[in-house]
Amino acid sequence: MSFSINKISDISEDKSLVFLVNDLTQLKSSDLSADEMVYIRRKEAADKKNRRFFINRLNRLVAVLIPDQSIKLNERIEWLRREGAACWNKLKEEGLKQVQVVNLTDMKLAGLALAEGLVLGAYSFEKYKSETKGTLFPEVGLLDEAIALSQVEELIRVCRAVYLTRDLVNEPVGTLNAVKLGSEVMSLANQYGFKAEVFNKAKIEAMKMGGLLAVNQGSIDPPTFTVLEWHPDNAVNSEPYVLVGKGVVFDTGGINLKTPPGSLDTMKCDMGGAAAVIGAFVAIAANKLPVHVVGLIPATDNRPGGNAIVPGEVIKMHNGTTVEVMNTDAEGRLILGDALSFAANYKPRLVIDLATLTGNAAIALGEHGTVGMGTADDIIMKKLADVGDEVCERVVWFPFWSDYDDLIKSEVADIKNVGGREGGAITAGKFLSHFVDAPWLHLDIAGPAFILKRANYRGIGGTGVGVRLLYHFLKSQSK
Repeated sequence: MSFSINKISDISEDKSLVFLVNDLTQLKSSDLSADEMVYIRRKEAADKKNRRFFINRLNRLVAVLIPDQSIKLNERIEWLRREGAACWNKLKEEGLKQVQVVNLTDMKLAGLALAEGLVLGAYSFEKYKSETKGTLFPEVGLLDEAIALSQVEELIRVCRAVYLTRDLVNEPVGTLNAVKLGSEVMSLANQYGFKAEVFNKAKIEAMKMGGLLAVNQGSIDPPTFTVLEWHPDNAVNSEPYVLVGKGVVFDTGGINLKTPPGSLDTMKCDMGGAAAVIGAFVAIAANKLPVHVVGLIPATDNRPGGNAIVPGEVIKMHNGTTVEVMNTDAEGRLILGDALSFAANYKPRLVIDLATLTGNAAIALGEHGTVGMGTADDIIMKKLADVGDEVCERVVWFPFWSDYDDLIKSEVADIKNVGGREGGAITAGKFLSHFVDAPWLHLDIAGPAFILKRANYRGIGGTGVGVRLLYHFLKSQSK
C-alpha cells in the first residue's frame, strides 16, 4: 500500500474536504451548511489567530484553512505542509483516508504543499511489528486549476523518494550492513534507470582507500564503496555534480566507545547522508532531470572488535594524505575523505557531501537546520540556502576561516582527525577540505536526520532530510 495524489475536477460528497481560503467569504453555501458557517465564524471571533477549523460530519471531516497573508511566502507554504500533517492526524483518528483539497487562494503552490504534508505526515515504519492496526495512507484529490498534472506527478515521485530514504535510515544494521546497502542501490538503479557499481573490499584495497579500510578494521562485515551515476543525453552540464554520502551503517564509536546514556540508541541513522544521496538519485532519475550527477557512498560499520584502529595510529588516505587518528569516533570524516578525493576522477562542477558528522552541529542548531560550510562561491551557497528555505530543509552557513586550520595540525602526520571540542563542526569540515579541490559544500545533517518525537510531517525516526533539498537544488541548476 502507498499514498496517492490525483487532480480532480469536481467535489465528491462522500470524501473528506480541506478548503484553502484567503478568508471565509470565499466559502459558498454549497460548501458548508448555514449552521457550519455559524460555528466557524463563532470560533474565529473567539480567537482571531485561529486559522484552522475542523468540522466532523460523522462519515467524513471538513477542514477550513486560512493561510496568513502577512508572513513570507516560504513560511506560508511550510505552514500548509504542517497543516497537511495535522489534517492527516485528524483523518487517521477517524479511520478516514480519502480527502479532497480545494484551493481557493491565490497561492499557486498551496494545494501541492498541503498534499505534500499529508503524504509525508502519513509515513510510518512498521516493518517489524507483528500486529498493526491496518496502516492507512492518504488518497488525495487536488481541485486546483493552477496545478498541472506534471507537478502532481513530480511531487509523488519526490515523496516516494523521501519514503525510501526514511526506510533506509530506519532499517537496523542487522538487515542493512554495508554490503546490503550496496545491493539495495543496485536494485534501485535497475528500477529507476541510473547506473550503479559496488566496489568490494579487494577493489577498495586496490584503490588505497585507507580511511574506509581503517574504520572497517573492527568489523566482521566488509566495507563497500558504491558509485551511482545519472547521465541523460540532454544533460545541461558537461561537468557533473558529485554527491557524497556518509554511509556508516552503525557507529559504536569504535575503541572510543560512545558511553553517554542514549548515545548508541540511534546510531543506525549514521548512514543518513548515504540514504539522502540514494533518495535524491531516485527522485532525479524518476523525474528525468536533465542534469549529470554522480553519487559516491563509502559504507562500513564502526565497531571496537577485531583489529580496530586505536588512538595514535597513523593511516594513509586515498590521496596520500597521512592522518593521525586521535579519536575513533571521528570516523565519518575518514571515510568521506577517501570519497571526496575519489571525486576528482570526474572533474566535478560542484561536490556536495552530506553526513551525520558531528554532535557540535546538532548542539548548534538542534533538529531544525543543517550546518553548512565549504569552498563553493557565494552564488551557489545562496542558491542552495534559498532552496533550503523553500522546502524547509534550512542550511546555516558557518564560517570557514583559516584560523581553524591550525586546530587539526599533527605533530606526527599531515593532519589529525579531531581538533578539540570548540568549533568541532568547523574543524571536521576543515579536515574534509584536505581531500577536495573542486568547488565543494559540506552539509552536516546530524541534527535533523533522525528525531525521537513526531514533528509535523517529518514523523519519528529517519526524516529523509536532504532528498528534497538536493532534488530541488539540482532542478534549479538544470534550467
